[in-house]
Amino acid sequence: MPPRKKKPTEQEELFSASTAKEIQAILWKAADKLRGSIDAAQYKEFVLGLIFLKYVSDAFEERRNELAKELAEDGISEDQIGDFLEDRDEYTGAHVFWVPETARWSWIAANAKSQGVGKLLDEAMDAVMRENAALTGVLPKIFNRDNVDQKRLAELVDLISDARFGGTEDKPAQDVLGEVYEYFLGNFARAEGKRGGEFYTPQSVVRLIVEILEPYNGRVYDPACGSGGMFVQASKFIEAHRGRGHKADIAVYGQELNERTWRLAKMNLAIHGIDGNLAPRWGDTFAEDKHPDLKADFVMANPPFNIKDWARDEGDPRWKYGVPPRSNANYAWLQHMVSKLGEKGTAGIVLANGSLSSQQRGEGEIRQALVEADLVACMVALPSQLFRTTAIPACLWFLSKDKTPQGARRLDDRRGEILFIDARGMGEMVDRTERILTEADLAKIAGAYHAWRGTASARDEGLTYEDEPGFCFTADLETVREHGYVLTPGRYVGAAEAEEEDANAVAERIEGLKGELFDLFDQSAELATTVRSFLGGIKDGR
Repeated sequence: MPPRKKKPTEQEELFSASTAKEIQAILWKAADKLRGSIDAAQYKEFVLGLIFLKYVSDAFEERRNELAKELAEDGISEDQIGDFLEDRDEYTGAHVFWVPETARWSWIAANAKSQGVGKLLDEAMDAVMRENAALTGVLPKIFNRDNVDQKRLAELVDLISDARFGGTEDKPAQDVLGEVYEYFLGNFARAEGKRGGEFYTPQSVVRLIVEILEPYNGRVYDPACGSGGMFVQASKFIEAHRGRGHKADIAVYGQELNERTWRLAKMNLAIHGIDGNLAPRWGDTFAEDKHPDLKADFVMANPPFNIKDWARDEGDPRWKYGVPPRSNANYAWLQHMVSKLGEKGTAGIVLANGSLSSQQRGEGEIRQALVEADLVACMVALPSQLFRTTAIPACLWFLSKDKTPQGARRLDDRRGEILFIDARGMGEMVDRTERILTEADLAKIAGAYHAWRGTASARDEGLTYEDEPGFCFTADLETVREHGYVLTPGRYVGAAEAEEEDANAVAERIEGLKGELFDLFDQSAELATTVRSFLGGIKDGR
């Protein structure tokens, strides 16, 4: 009988891994073993804090090696090189965090067994924050606690040490670590279900917003920034189209309500080399706007859907188009973002489908006012199951303060018009419950908008706009008025040429309709509660 094959260790799996995705999966599996010994609310902070420390340490060591090589080539003696290598300005001037010796990953890995890994990690986090003002209060110090399995933690540190995050000419090591950070963020969102939506927006949705808005330069703002995904994708867009040297062409501004999510966003921006202003502290955008004087060129956001009991002040100057109802903040988000747009600013916002047609408590009147002010540029109906964290159907609002031609062609003057795009039939399922928009989908949707708008990229590619039944349609304001200011794309684009639908397509349509029905049920319940409260007041003589 042949001997049984010995199961490979995690280290052996790691060294045999050939792709970044394989490395990510192995690290996730190892980190997941710590879940039972850590408070669920702190778990993602715990793991992402480790990855961040590895990132800043690797970036520091990379800069240190570059510096030593430069100095040697300049003929500097070894004694003098040692002094230069400890010069903080040589690192901060290259946008690299200063990492004290006892916070460097190599030092922690070498001393973990003799001095206690949890104690060393807490001290390292503290030291990095103390030496870098931008990270003050950001990094987690939760490793040296009784409920943390120190043996498992030491094994995870060893694995992260062994992981081959090596860079290439096209992709530096820090970019690889950035991808690992994003991978973990996505996995945490899936694992946490509905709560995961508080800090994570599906990447294909973020990419669609960025591809449509084309934020090449200027001020980019997200008032509900979560873990900073909009900013990361904007930076990647610039890098892909204009090179790494142009990442600084945008200035990033954000705000986040949740303290832990704010910390994740600060780490995410740092790990991607983005110098963003997320305010000194977290805070409620409605109650305490952290950027009161900001006028942005681009606003990109996925605010929480249908939130109730938000910080509502009826006299707030942001409610230029009507006071939003206390029971739903969707139109508060829209008006807040309008208030932040500069003279030629544009915005892309993810909202629940209810925002397209709701008539409750003044929402219809606010939508009418936004349309009549010619602020609505484009509406996109999204397919179902893009958001693993919620079953509520979603759409994209694109707002513009200036629809005049961006080039010389008069036909690009879109004042008094709205583009409607119905993308509900797009995307592909990556597993039983989650859909993504493909590269072809992104190109088709963004291309239609750019052709309609007459952007420079559309002119470069020779794109011209035409209505396409079942997909896109340009409506003038009179047509929108005839539809009672309802902005549901399906009302305008019509039906595509008749095709025989297969069973899967029918099932997907049924799922989408179910989601819309559930959304209407929620709205009905809210209305019933309001009516009961009103009738109760009459009964009590109030």
